[in-house]
Amino acid sequence: MELKNHWTGQNAKVHGQHQYKTQRDIKQPLLQFARCMVHFAVDTDEAYMTTKLNGQRTFFLPFNKGNKHGKGNPILPVGATGHRTQYLWDEVFTRESLANIIQNFVRLDGSKKDNLNTRTLFFPRYHQLDVVRKIIKHASENGVGQTYLIQHSAGSGKSNSIAWSAYQLIETYPENENTPGNRGIEHPLFDSVIVVTDRRLLDKQIREIIKEFSEVKNIVAPAYSSKELRESLEQGKKIIITTIQKFPFIIDGIADLSNKRFAVIIDEAHSSQSGSAHDNMNRAMGQQITVDDTSDTQDKIIMAIQSRKMRLNKNGEKNNVSNASYLAFTATPKPITLEKFGVEQEDSSFKPFHLYSMKQAIEEGFIMDVLANYTTLNSYYEIEKSIEDNPLFDTAKAQKKLRAYVEQHQQTINTKAEIILDHFIPKIVNAKKLKGKAKAMVITQSIESAIRYYKGLTSILKEKGSPFKVAIAFSGEKKVDGIEYTEAGMNGFAEKETKDKFDEDEYRILVVANKYLTGLINLSYVLCMSIKNYRVYWQYKPYRV
Repeated sequence: MELKNHWTGQNAKVHGQHQYKTQRDIKQPLLQFARCMVHFAVDTDEAYMTTKLNGQRTFFLPFNKGNKHGKGNPILPVGATGHRTQYLWDEVFTRESLANIIQNFVRLDGSKKDNLNTRTLFFPRYHQLDVVRKIIKHASENGVGQTYLIQHSAGSGKSNSIAWSAYQLIETYPENENTPGNRGIEHPLFDSVIVVTDRRLLDKQIREIIKEFSEVKNIVAPAYSSKELRESLEQGKKIIITTIQKFPFIIDGIADLSNKRFAVIIDEAHSSQSGSAHDNMNRAMGQQITVDDTSDTQDKIIMAIQSRKMRLNKNGEKNNVSNASYLAFTATPKPITLEKFGVEQEDSSFKPFHLYSMKQAIEEGFIMDVLANYTTLNSYYEIEKSIEDNPLFDTAKAQKKLRAYVEQHQQTINTKAEIILDHFIPKIVNAKKLKGKAKAMVITQSIESAIRYYKGLTSILKEKGSPFKVAIAFSGEKKVDGIEYTEAGMNGFAEKETKDKFDEDEYRILVVANKYLTGLINLSYVLCMSIKNYRVYWQYKPYRV
């Protein structure tokens, strides 16, 4: 650690980091990569850490608790002694804490055959360490049948938080014999942890983390079909990774295996509200509930819970112990999600079990605030009732469907595509921003929208003499206007080549739907079009310019 204090006119961010970057010889054994677990720059107010010293290119991550949902650390209460970074010594640097971090968190990815400098050394950020420890402690004390809402913004490192939670939950034991769901202190609380996600990447991450920490092989099983899911449940696989579409089958499978105990982690990082995912979820729901085109993942999860009368213990109702605990990770929970998974307050409102806010992520530099510069467009629609005073006419619902129809119409999208290019070509391309290498990402609300935007943009560019190309990114297949589309078919090259092709100079715009939301090659300019008035899109910073 480089320790600084304000009374000598120094601080961690400027002076501590500067010393690490310019005055430390990284050829010394202790400072070589992977010799030391982590390096901290700390002052009385803030803390920063890095796992790799690399001269001026060393990148420090904040290791702060947050202050009023923003960056930094809370102000000490009046009369309290110590300083704002006291938590480091009280919570992080104790013997027990460091042993726990080494055993369950720190890992060096890749194999010994790989070049050491190409590998990554992981050390948890404060909120990651805090949320995993609080989940494990609460589960150990309160047993099975709990619900947890973890509201972590984009840029929080949610994938690692989920992976660390999954691994440690399979080794969580009840604190005492009175813990609900306890089957003896010598038995773990949960037989299996089920991770529900739409990101295949999470499968790989969890496997890598388990491989680093566990001596037991093959305890992670992917289940991307109903058959695989049932087999994994019946075989008692320790960690089962499946998709959002299979959530209704998970509820049924858990109910059938009443003698087993489960922890279900729901990753709602990317909403599966379009394409085949949307259709499969609708089929999975059957006739028990109605899901319209405006429903998203959270809606469908809640509907699945309600349709199957799943037992969620709330307000200390321990007499009705479920055989599963549910952990929902999401950046933007809806009120119904807060109510079902959150912690009820004295005023009957609900709060998340743990929070890493968008405000903190923006202020710490992990995501961009797309509202820092934006333009609003008012839209006017007119709808005519066929019968006056029709009691079946729901104004709000009709307006919602009308807006969806108008916003998805090719003519509307063509107009917006023209606005995009009228800004991007003269202001960015012709202005030679970032030495003429600037690119743009157009983020859309659904695969159908992405296809229509791609068609609109390419058509306008063709009229302008095709000064550059547009690529599109989405998963699966989608039928629009009676034609079946795939990413590879529209781009003219394999799906796995998209990110590499977009790195070439001839491609300047990438249209995306639920894909590439976690950073992108040399993307230097992000154009976010808010397709719906009530939805805001956030995008990671790919790197500092």
